[in-house]
Amino acid sequence: MRSAKTIHVISCHAEGEVGDVIVGGVAPPPGETLWEQRSHIANDQTLRNFVLNEPRGGVFRHVNLLVPPKHPKADAAFIIMEPEDTPPMSGSNSICVSTVLLDAGIIPMQEPFTDMTLEAPGGLVQVKAECRDGKAVRIMVQNLTSFADKISVPLEVKGLGTLTVDTAYGGDSFVVVNAGELGFAIEEDEAKDLASLGVRITNAANEQLGFRHPEVPEWNHISFCAYCGPLTPMTNGLTGKSAVAIQPGKIDRSPTGTAVSARMALLAAKGEMSVGQEFKAVSIIGSTFLGRIVKEQRIGDRAGIVPEISGRGWITGIHQHMLDPDDPWPSGYRLSDTWGA
Repeated sequence: MRSAKTIHVISCHAEGEVGDVIVGGVAPPPGETLWEQRSHIANDQTLRNFVLNEPRGGVFRHVNLLVPPKHPKADAAFIIMEPEDTPPMSGSNSICVSTVLLDAGIIPMQEPFTDMTLEAPGGLVQVKAECRDGKAVRIMVQNLTSFADKISVPLEVKGLGTLTVDTAYGGDSFVVVNAGELGFAIEEDEAKDLASLGVRITNAANEQLGFRHPEVPEWNHISFCAYCGPLTPMTNGLTGKSAVAIQPGKIDRSPTGTAVSARMALLAAKGEMSVGQEFKAVSIIGSTFLGRIVKEQRIGDRAGIVPEISGRGWITGIHQHMLDPDDPWPSGYRLSDTWGA
């Protein structure tokens, strides 16, 4: 077999959402900071296209690049490549990266718990992994500071009229809508409709509401639409279903760690959650993340929280992605049947 490049990947999923991890074959991108390296990957597109486009990738896939950390306190660093964005942070992807680092022996595993500091483009995240019999069985991630942005504001969506929505940040940016008011119970057979409508809502929110991070002004858009189901009390907090529509039009199979963080920030801002309380988020396929408000913390001029999210990850395979020098589609391709219009 001949190949102009060979990229080594360990495939993984966190509570259903694919988050593959590149462990070799890619040199660290240029940049003095991890954010600059992220920006190079986002702007250059070469690596993103190779691993995310068909025939190697697909709209269902996220891919993470392991790179040497820039921060002296970090044990490892990763850059997240989602179908359309290269975000500051991702909950499911951080769980996949942590699982691969430990289960593949890249970072030595300590039982019953291994503590790690990971550097995401948006900042440092603390990880505590519950480990048993050589397997990381649950990953707890202390996420970036999260905050409510706009609460109960009107949003005009063509064909729907005026919705009342919230916007928030949980390591990534969201427009948050009431699923029941739109006729959704967040069931598997609704996935296609949730995805296509979610893209329309996200696009409308970017046009009418906008977003700007107080400390990272380059992050100036809303990435996702989060559909939230009704809340039910539990012993130390709340539980509820949710589904996140990801550009260009797919539903996150996991409960979306950044969405859990954003929702807890909104619940705290509305006085419905407080420090120490938990939120159990249930995904469209029935998988769960457990969120907890660790503490209150301001970010710029905004009140915010430090959230913790936890979930499980599983390695699904080892791959070597190659490029035949004669392949007429070296960067792959996208078609609107899966990638949207």
